Amino acid sequence: MQKKMVFGIFTKILLAMLVVSILPVLGVWFLNYQAALRNSSQQVEERLSASARSLAGEVDGWLEMNQKMLRQNASLREIQGMQGNLHNPILESIVNTYDWNYLAFTVDPAGNNIGRNDGKPLTFYGDREYFQQVVQGLPFGKQVLIGRTSKRPALVLSTAIRSDDDRKLKGVLAIAMTLDDISKRVTDSRIGDTGFAFLLDETGLVIAHASDEYTSTRKDLSAHPAFQASVAGRNQVVFDDERGGKAIAFTHRTQEGWLVVAQQPYAEAYAVLAGLNRTAALLLLGAMTLGIVVAVLFSGQLSRPICELTRVADNLSKGKLDVVITGQNRGDEIGALAQAIERLGSSIKYAMERMRKARQNAA
Repeated sequence: MQKKMVFGIFTKILLAMLVVSILPVLGVWFLNYQAALRNSSQQVEERLSASARSLAGEVDGWLEMNQKMLRQNASLREIQGMQGNLHNPILESIVNTYDWNYLAFTVDPAGNNIGRNDGKPLTFYGDREYFQQVVQGLPFGKQVLIGRTSKRPALVLSTAIRSDDDRKLKGVLAIAMTLDDISKRVTDSRIGDTGFAFLLDETGLVIAHASDEYTSTRKDLSAHPAFQASVAGRNQVVFDDERGGKAIAFTHRTQEGWLVVAQQPYAEAYAVLAGLNRTAALLLLGAMTLGIVVAVLFSGQLSRPICELTRVADNLSKGKLDVVITGQNRGDEIGALAQAIERLGSSIKYAMERMRKARQNAA
């Protein structure tokens, strides 16, 4: 009983040729993809981290400039004298010189207002965060709040007024300033086509954001994945943004603990890699198509003569000796097989002829 073949020789040759031709192409594509992914990831990291680091440097530079100005004025003898009539001209000069300042004032160690630039009634500042920070020994105090007039974030910076001889705390010098200048530097920063940056304070409240609503309300973004990642000690995070799209962000802390976040849509950040993948996919598809076509053609050329010789051998085994054996002139193994079958057929014919003559002689 003839055993039924599951896969014929054509199928086996075709599969072997497909494996041999396509696997190397797939291997090359995979290695190229991994290299492109590493390069793209490095470029995205460098671009976003550089943006966050640069903006953090600008924020630090701006704060340092104002702190230096505070320290210089706090060291003046007129300020150390803690007399309001001597303070007011200096405080007015501070506001006139630095146009982002709208209020400069001095406070005694008990929190009582001594001098101010705007001529308004003196008030009590002893309960303010920036005052308490200096009283507790910090070199500078700071507090971000919403300006009563501008309805936008404003910053109050403060520093100690100390006597030159015993360094005893004599009071506090403070300035209140708008954040429009530094906010504009942050929000005007563009990363790619739609990427952007924003600035949060130590607790995750907005200081500067492209959204006016977020800025004016000092929206709490402490649950933002970038802020959470920074708290966990990581400066990179991939997450689903508020629009449901995938985004990537890098963060950098300022010297004062504020957080700059540089964020970009993931698809945009890796657009170059996506383009390379599309090109590679087309090349891979073309290579696979060519491999299939070549495999089919060569498999047919190899399997057809073998199948034909198999059919001839089968006919010979059934006594059908009037067969035509092709391929004997080939210079390969198939040609040798065809010649061997031709010799087998001739031997069978010769044996059959001898048996026929023997029967005739016996009769």
